[in-house]
Amino acid sequence: MPGRSFAERSFVTNSSEDASSPRGRLLVASCRSGDYLARAVIDRYRSGLAQAGEDRAVLYLEDVDFRFSDSETCACLEADVNGCDAFLFQALFDPTSERSVDPNYVAFLTAVRALREWGANHVTAVLPYLAYARQDKPSRFKREPTTAKLMANLGVEAGIDRLVTWHPHTQRLQGFYGDTPIDTMDAVSMFAHEFREFRGRDDVVAIAPDAGASKFVTYLGRALDLACAIASKHRPRPEKAVISEIIGDLVDKRVALVLDDMISSGGTIYALLTMLSRQSEIEEVYVGVSHNLCTRRAWERLLELQAEHHLDQVITTNSIPQTDEFVTLPFFSVRDLSGTLAWVINRIHHNRSVGEVASAMEDESSKE
Repeated sequence: MPGRSFAERSFVTNSSEDASSPRGRLLVASCRSGDYLARAVIDRYRSGLAQAGEDRAVLYLEDVDFRFSDSETCACLEADVNGCDAFLFQALFDPTSERSVDPNYVAFLTAVRALREWGANHVTAVLPYLAYARQDKPSRFKREPTTAKLMANLGVEAGIDRLVTWHPHTQRLQGFYGDTPIDTMDAVSMFAHEFREFRGRDDVVAIAPDAGASKFVTYLGRALDLACAIASKHRPRPEKAVISEIIGDLVDKRVALVLDDMISSGGTIYALLTMLSRQSEIEEVYVGVSHNLCTRRAWERLLELQAEHHLDQVITTNSIPQTDEFVTLPFFSVRDLSGTLAWVINRIHHNRSVGEVASAMEDESSKE
């Protein structure tokens, strides 16, 4: 991940030439499950302003949602938001609390509506892990809804006019959100930096655990000049993964880099690594995932893979608040997204290109 210097020296401020924002006063708000990341982003943002020589205060509202005794959700704003450029944080999936996805989504929608009804100029949703994105199409031969589209409709109707998210499961999002701008933060640069020590090695292969991760792994392979392979996976039933073969040349390969968007139950990673252990000469496996859902089943499987099937390291991000159970695993590492998100907010607030994030991350990585 880019270090603190990356976020700070890249900041645009109101004291910079032509940097004043017509979007209004900057406001960062968070629902209860989004507080952990919003606080870190605020710290990074304020540090960036200080480094740039500006001491302007950034308004922050935390814990804007609450529940009544009958379990209904509401939101309350403890400050005037009229005319503000609001960025609302929420962890839609929060394994560190008893709040599940659906109550968290309702809290988010309620908070968006509160910001809109009380005069915010803009409301940008900051949802690092976009729940329901996996329901982007019906399963084959199943009568299922496109729930990702439904949730997009609800977000736009509530009042968001922009979305910031980290490595979403589907690229269909733009179609779901219509004219609403979406900034999807790309994980390729981050993992290319994490695995830079393997660049150009003939004994290393980057593997996609399924077709959905193939482009992600291909881009990483190009960035690091590595051979790539893809696993052929199917699901006989929901959350059950079966891998029939690995397509690609594994001859003389000793190290595998496995990249995916998430670990849920860990079934896909488990099926892939056990096959590699039994049918190849791979001796070291490094796993990079953008989101870890912190399920007990995944924890058990990762422990078994580390003990018996050559798993050396798992790298993920804090797009979802990580539980102590996972964080204390000796082979498990969490990368902080707060610096990148602080810079993204800064660029949006000052009407600058967010597309510069990836190139800036690459430039930072090349200097380390």
